[in-house]
Amino acid sequence: MSKSNPVPPLTTEELDALRRLDACTLSNAIETFHVRLRNEGFMHGSVRCMFPQLQPMVGYAATIMIRGAAPAFAGPAYHDRTDLWEYVQSVPTPRVVVLQDTASRTGLGSLVGEVHMNILQTLGCVGVVTNGAVRDLPAAAAAGFHLFAGNVTVSHAYVHIVEFGGPVEVAGLSVHSGDLLHGDLHGVQSIPLKLAGRIPAAAAGIAAKHRAIIDVCRSPEFSLEKLREAVRKNQI
Repeated sequence: MSKSNPVPPLTTEELDALRRLDACTLSNAIETFHVRLRNEGFMHGSVRCMFPQLQPMVGYAATIMIRGAAPAFAGPAYHDRTDLWEYVQSVPTPRVVVLQDTASRTGLGSLVGEVHMNILQTLGCVGVVTNGAVRDLPAAAAAGFHLFAGNVTVSHAYVHIVEFGGPVEVAGLSVHSGDLLHGDLHGVQSIPLKLAGRIPAAAAGIAAKHRAIIDVCRSPEFSLEKLREAVRKNQI
């Protein structure tokens, strides 16, 4: 966990409660705490969900910088960076690997394919998020392993690890080691750790207010007056 956020890891029950929330409901709930601007805290649409059929992903970030478009000037290939594994295991479970591809041709090669996906899954990872590329999608889908990426590619090209454990930026979101992330078919966002345990209750309150307005819209006795009243009573 990042030193700047010494909040204890969530319980299994708390993680499950967050996993039951879709990304839009989660975002709405976070907004009610006024801890960040509404145009912050999430990745923009250049990173897409490869498996929208999966249950939402929730996990703590293990951050890695890579390059892959050209051979490394110095340093070993990723196969020789087994020290990465100890770092990944130092992050609380469940883990989400966040890869920032810093190559001049982002997404030309993929670090994560079938073999590396199996390694990461064995290390307690539930998914990978990257501005770069992924590959071997059928294997990841069959394993229920989340992939969020800028593109799909056929090759690992010259992918090598630049560093790990430091801050990265993927699709406009700054991510630090140990940050709590949520992702589904809508995208990836960070969850303020200090609020995480309170978010499901806030989300339930918002859902009830939304439902009250929708019920008026679907009622055979709908009128603009009733809609205005429902919106007034259920403002968020």
